[in-house]
Amino acid sequence: MKNLINFKSIPIHSLGLAGLLLFATSCSENKTVDSREAAEKENIARLATDDRTAVVIDNDSDAQFLMDAAEMQHKEIRLGQLAQQKGNAAHVKELGKMMEDDHSKAFSELQTLAQSKSIAIPTSATEDSMDTYGDLNDKTGNDFDKSYSDLMVEHHEDAIELYENAVSDSEDANIRAWASEKLPGLRTHLRHAEESRDKSDNRD
Repeated sequence: MKNLINFKSIPIHSLGLAGLLLFATSCSENKTVDSREAAEKENIARLATDDRTAVVIDNDSDAQFLMDAAEMQHKEIRLGQLAQQKGNAAHVKELGKMMEDDHSKAFSELQTLAQSKSIAIPTSATEDSMDTYGDLNDKTGNDFDKSYSDLMVEHHEDAIELYENAVSDSEDANIRAWASEKLPGLRTHLRHAEESRDKSDNRD
């Protein structure tokens, strides 16, 4: 997962020059801007305090948490859809359905929360999410089931840590409350993912 560049203070004219260079490079390479990068640029633009200085979001900020959380939601939704299509076992398809439904609802809530804080978040799957999807899509049968279950365990362990940090470290009461509200569901997801992993391992 890409980290937001951490600057303390950048002169606007320098930021503008850097932006032009980035734009020229991206155009020459003819690449679509990653959804997360687009959100980061929008947040940076909103933080310009005057004609001379732009203050950029720190890596441990609430904006960083909201972007990380959004990227996770997109990833779980798409992988959940894939699990329903390619899952070899019923328990994998059921896990995928749970992930799609619950993370779709969570992303809708997250959008509302981010909008209320005037923070941009990824609105579609990021390059990292698409790479993960592609790797999983190459697998079949029980190999797919095991790989998907393993990913869900790994992702939800990471998500629980991310949300716990937000609960303890965020300076925003609304963000702390939302993260705290989501933790029980993430722990339930982790438990189901572990059960799915065990069932898939036992089918070898």
